[in-house]
Amino acid sequence: MPWFVKIEEGIVDKSTFDQYVPAHKAYVQDLIEKGHKARTGYWARRGGGMLLFEAASKEEAHALVAQDPLVKNGCVKYDIYEWCVVVE
Repeated sequence: MPWFVKIEEGIVDKSTFDQYVPAHKAYVQDLIEKGHKARTGYWARRGGGMLLFEAASKEEAHALVAQDPLVKNGCVKYDIYEWCVVVE
């Protein structure tokens, strides 16, 4: 399956953002359990992060990201890119 990356930037205050972090973690855990090999994290400088995952297509990638609680609750703006692995 192709890899995809969601690069995001927080657009709400930290207290609002933090309300949805537990649901975001549960969402990522669900992606892992469904075989999407997801990983998530934030930049050390704060204010943004990344979600790396596998999906069957760009359409599926967009559909999966649309279910992220951080997206559903308007906490981030983001872009999705297909990541072409060169060396494994």
